[in-house]
Formats: sequence, structure tokens, C-alpha cells
Amino acid sequence: MKKRLESYRNIVGDKAIAEIYKKAGYLYGKEIININSTYQGGGVAELLDSLIPLLNDAGADVGWDIFHGNTDFFQITKKFHNALQGAAIDLTDIKKQNYIEATQNFFSYQKINQNLVFVHDPQPLPIISFYKKRQPWIWRCHVDLSNPYPPLFEFLKEFILRYDLVIVSSEKYKKPDLPVKQIVVHPAIDPLSLKNMDLTEKYETKYLHKFGIPCDKPIIAQISRFDRWKDPLGVVEIYKRVKEKVNCRLVLCGNMASDDPEGWDIYEEVKRKANRLIDTGDIILIVQDNNILVNMLQRISSVIIQKSLKEGFGLTVTEAMWKHKPVVASNVGGIPIQIVDRESGLLFDPNDLDGFSDAIVEILKNPEFGERLGNAAHNRVKKHFLITRLVADYLDIAKSLINT
Repeated sequence: MKKRLESYRNIVGDKAIAEIYKKAGYLYGKEIININSTYQGGGVAELLDSLIPLLNDAGADVGWDIFHGNTDFFQITKKFHNALQGAAIDLTDIKKQNYIEATQNFFSYQKINQNLVFVHDPQPLPIISFYKKRQPWIWRCHVDLSNPYPPLFEFLKEFILRYDLVIVSSEKYKKPDLPVKQIVVHPAIDPLSLKNMDLTEKYETKYLHKFGIPCDKPIIAQISRFDRWKDPLGVVEIYKRVKEKVNCRLVLCGNMASDDPEGWDIYEEVKRKANRLIDTGDIILIVQDNNILVNMLQRISSVIIQKSLKEGFGLTVTEAMWKHKPVVASNVGGIPIQIVDRESGLLFDPNDLDGFSDAIVEILKNPEFGERLGNAAHNRVKKHFLITRLVADYLDIAKSLINT
């Protein structure tokens, strides 16, 4: 079904919708293209999947192209992704050459003649160097840039300097030594998507049965890719401490993004670590790209965990908050932009396993406390982090660049 702005009126009000239509009017006759590395399996693809249809419904002309790379390319860009978040890597000339050649191949069959170009994350970043610029280009970086590995960032700056604007998710990610205009735009969720819409009891029962999830005791869950930065191994350690005080079940649910070749290795590590608890049914691992499943899991869980070591923003946190759920999360990256500690969720240093476990126990033993956190969380998302706000931000940015 086509996404329509009018469907959001009851959530955000008529004024917000009217403003979007007005902003889109400044872009009539202008074409915009977005380029990223995957259609599904990651937060960027999910964001674009909601954002672009609504922009087009408002009257803008916005497209979406996928950058194509081979297995070697995605192995390299996964390392780059990790290094942008602080990991040291062996940045060889061969890696650089492979990275650049893949983008040159993209140029050989993809013409870019739109009025504005959005390039998302590091994978397609260098393509700008193969085109004659006839329009403004924007690099939208969705990862945590607070402490990138210096040799890699110095290499990538060669391409970033060509851009007219860099968009990041937090003030902490701006780079003072980067002489390109940088602005902050917070990501957002779509409250009417399959992952966030209201579910009937029939749906919940169906999916609980389908994936073998008993509800005989409280469920705590982390819903994230199987990625080292999401620290699923740390979540297992926290669960072991919680279970000593409250009989509950842990569900770890994640998908495997097509541009992330490390996911299955992490999954197998978690499986080995949690082996006995998986056998007893105390820990359930699910690998699925199923939005209704995620929606259902967030709704039936008593506590949502997000134990990220790095986090560009963390839309899984936003999703859970929208569903009135108490979230216990790491105080890193974009998460504290969303959660006001002990007001709309609970924040801890990612190394504070006792803090995490004690907080989860507190919520499980005091459901009224969890309900207060969850209600405040929902209201905060409604005010700041819904897709209609992002649509308006996107139109403002496009207008400022196209019409200058």
C-alpha cells in the first residue's frame, strides 16, 4: 500500500502535515537521489523505505539507488565501518584500491543527473570523485564518528572534502578539523510501519507460536544485528546476573544485513556462550528479517535492552520507547539523545554489567516504575523522533541547497 502523509494526521496533527506540503512546494520540478549499499537488513535502508515514499507523496521527486559491491568490497567496508567507530585496522593500499575501484565500477553504469545527491555512509562515499559535479552533494553518515581511527578518517577525508554538506546524528560526531559544513539531523521511526503499528492479539499469538516463544515468565529482549558493537555477548552476561534474582527469559533477535559479512560469526559466538541456557529455553536466539516479529517482541517484553558499545543513533531504542517500553541502554552515541536517564529510560556505562542487571531487576520487581518510564518514553518519541519530522528536515535541507 502506498504511504500517504494524510495517514499521520491523527498522530502528529494537521499543522505538521500542512507544513510538509508547503515545504515540498519549493522543490517542484527538482529531482533528488539517495544512494546507499543495501535495500534491506539495516537501519539506513529501513529509514529510506519510510522516508522516500512520504517525500514523494508530499510532491517532491526523490529516488533511491543501491550501490553494488562484491564480497571483497563489503569485507573491506565492514572494517571501515568498525574503524569509523574507533577500531584499529590494517589499512593497506590493496584495501584502498579495492574500495575505490568498486565505486569506479558504479560510475560506469550509473548516471547521476539529479538536482541533489544524498550519499549514505562510507560504502558509496568515493563515487563523488568520478562524477563531474553539476549539483550539490550531501554525505549522510549514520555511524558514531566521535572517535574514528585516524588513518582511515584521513583517507576518507580525501572524498568528504568534495561534498557540500555532511549530516551526522549527534553534535558529538562533528569534526572541527573537517572544513565542510556539518549539521545534525536526528533519525526517526515510522509509527505506521509494520515494525511499529499497533498489533492485534491474534497477531501476537500467531507469532509467539510460530517462533516458539513461551510467555510463562517475563521476557527481556535485545533486538539488534548480531554485531560486536551491539555486544550480544555482554547481554548474555547481564541476563545470567538477572536470572539469579528473577526468573525470566532472554530473547536475542537480529537480522543479517547483506553488507555485513561478520554477522554469522558473531551469532555462532553467542550460541556457544549461551549453549546451556539455549538448551533449557532460557535464552532464545532468532535470526529473522521480520518486522511484525520485531514489533511483537518489543510489545510483549517487560524490558528492552540496548547494550551497544558504539551506536550512531539506535532506532531499536526509539521503536521500543514508542511502544511504551522501559529501555535499559548504554550511555553511548545517539542513545542519550533519546533517553533522559531515569525519566524516559535508564542509561549505564556499557561496561557496568551490575548497573544493567540491577536496573532490569528493579523494573521486573516494580512494574509500576517500568510503566512510568515507558509512558514518558512514548511521549518523548512522539515529540521528537517521528518520520514526519524527518521528512520536514529533509525538505528544508534540500531547499537550502537546491535554491542557493
